[in-house]
Amino acid sequence: MTAKLDVQQGTLALMILRTLDVLGPLHGYGVARRIEETSKNRLTLNYGTLYPALVKLEQEGVVTAEWRQSENNRRAKYYALTGAGRKQLARETRDWQRTAELIAAFLAPRRGEEAP
Repeated sequence: MTAKLDVQQGTLALMILRTLDVLGPLHGYGVARRIEETSKNRLTLNYGTLYPALVKLEQEGVVTAEWRQSENNRRAKYYALTGAGRKQLARETRDWQRTAELIAAFLAPRRGEEAP
């Protein structure tokens, strides 16, 4: 069985924004489930971290929130991406792609070394 990973600092907002971009408005539980599904259940998502992150994104104006009925007829807060959120998502995506390329360059085998 593969050990679950913790969400790396700075990645949760990107995952939330991307999830809302792909699926549209979702309640917090739906966002959490999608992040876990996308990671093939390799991530451990702490709800004590998710909800403050959603509140922070709402305060920053990159997501909006409204109360409505969920699919199981319960009252839930639904989050949606704003125009500013789409811009932030594009910016953060570029930044993470550059970071991943940089780290990949350091992890690549050097001349004379075998790949791990």
